[in-house]
Amino acid sequence: MVTKSTVPVGTADKVRKEIAATLASRGANVEFDVVSNPEFLKEGAAIADFMKPDRVVIGTDNPRTTELVRALYEPFTRNHDRLIVMDIRSSELTKYAANAMLATKISFMNELANIAEALGADIEKVRVGIGSDPRIGYSFIYPGTGYGGSCFPKDVQALIRSANEVQHKPEILNAVEAVNTRQKQVLVRKMRTHFSGKLQGRTFALWGLAFKPNTDDMREAPSRAIIDSLLKEGARVRAYDPVANEEAARLYAERSEVVLCKNAYDAAAGADALAIVTEWQEFRSPDFDRLKEILKAAVIFDGRNLYDPAMVGRFGFTYYAIGRGKSLASG
Repeated sequence: MVTKSTVPVGTADKVRKEIAATLASRGANVEFDVVSNPEFLKEGAAIADFMKPDRVVIGTDNPRTTELVRALYEPFTRNHDRLIVMDIRSSELTKYAANAMLATKISFMNELANIAEALGADIEKVRVGIGSDPRIGYSFIYPGTGYGGSCFPKDVQALIRSANEVQHKPEILNAVEAVNTRQKQVLVRKMRTHFSGKLQGRTFALWGLAFKPNTDDMREAPSRAIIDSLLKEGARVRAYDPVANEEAARLYAERSEVVLCKNAYDAAAGADALAIVTEWQEFRSPDFDRLKEILKAAVIFDGRNLYDPAMVGRFGFTYYAIGRGKSLASG
């Protein structure tokens, strides 16, 4: 039996115990083993990740079972031995640890971005400076509106619960979660500041609804926190996402204040400001002249730092990014 899902540490032991009890109750003597085989598939690239894995983690205490699983994966690892074998509990923890580490990098960069903004520094320059250190690298050090999706939030929370169950206080993980929750409101806070706290009756265009590009997944997406906050303050939303509109229609079917638009410019038409929430490729090079013409006011809240502030300023926009220094908001 091979499990390929994120499960709490100790799940394989419980599965083994349950199977053994069931077999005993039936008077059956069947040899079996339980293997932990956590998956490391990214949404939007799951097939490619499976066909060409960077590692395959196997948790088993049985050498014979190890060879059986090695043979199973051989077609996908023949060019390079990527199989990592360990005990079952370590394997179960590895998946949580990997996602928690990546989530930590994201929250750390978002914390740094907030500090940089308060100090008048540019987090994008800081990112390049620290990313050039090979011990740090450039992966997952992009500031933004927080992480979402089906894995990072769930796995960080599950690891916190597991730690609490063994009476260990996971202070760093608690901070990762707290920073991420706060960061999902960063654009709304900037909106309140720009509009002097008066968001009621205003319309905001949102570009991007999925928690990341190349998926329609809106689970724990920052866009949902932003939309919910804007609606709570009496604002309206005109939103567009290349693939997540259908999911958004399901989630906000009963909210007439949320209008889902056919394209990015349709969403921006008549809005008081534009907020960029997901870094889809099509949002990276918009027609700024057209955008300025159709927006009610030339204001952009960029939650993904897609644009150069000086360039956007030359088009006459007031531009708020993440951690790029208060002096970089252009008028």
